Amino acid sequence: MSRDTLHDLVDRIPDGELPAAKRFLEYLTVGPAYRAAMSAPPDDEPVTEADVTAIARAHAEVGTGKVISNDEILREFGVR
Repeated sequence: MSRDTLHDLVDRIPDGELPAAKRFLEYLTVGPAYRAAMSAPPDDEPVTEADVTAIARAHAEVGTGKVISNDEILREFGVR
């Protein structure tokens, strides 16, 4: 199996099936954790007033630049 073989197959997909082919190829390109998250049932837990407050605070902090970079977090935990 080569990429050329796959390209040939993609070129032969009928136009009406392209959306399905795209979804399937996207599915193949992501990791198992992503696939598991995407197939999990939707979160049906209600959003509480405390959640709303925390989300608003987080948006405000991001808006004012009060954020911690991914690199800083990795250094803090000794990953970098």
